[in-house]
Amino acid sequence: MKKILIGILVLFVFIFFYFSFNKKSSFIDYKLNNKTYKLLTAKNSSEWEKGLMFYKNKEELKGADGMIFIFPEKDLRTFWNENTYLDLDVYWLDGDKIVGKDYLPNINKTKEPFTIDSKKNADKVIEIIR
Repeated sequence: MKKILIGILVLFVFIFFYFSFNKKSSFIDYKLNNKTYKLLTAKNSSEWEKGLMFYKNKEELKGADGMIFIFPEKDLRTFWNENTYLDLDVYWLDGDKIVGKDYLPNINKTKEPFTIDSKKNADKVIEIIR
């Protein structure tokens, strides 16, 4: 009986750690221009680098409207469309204040990687699927 209880405990610990560390991305609701969006979050360098690359439609994003990139400091930002198959509206934010907006076309339209740059320092960037 003791071995069974220990086995069950080990199984629960394994399941807890598996789901705690195997999360792809978390979602947040974010209000932008009086509309609330469901956004995937990118909070570290590997998530920043991948962004919305390789996604082809909203269904693959599990219903998310886009992604928010949260950076530890304010700086000028550059985003590109390499391996990005969605058209995106890009909002540059300083805190929660929008300091710029750009359009990032998908790679199929530009044929080669295309970059956009923030004109002001930003510590958050939001990509909304068009």
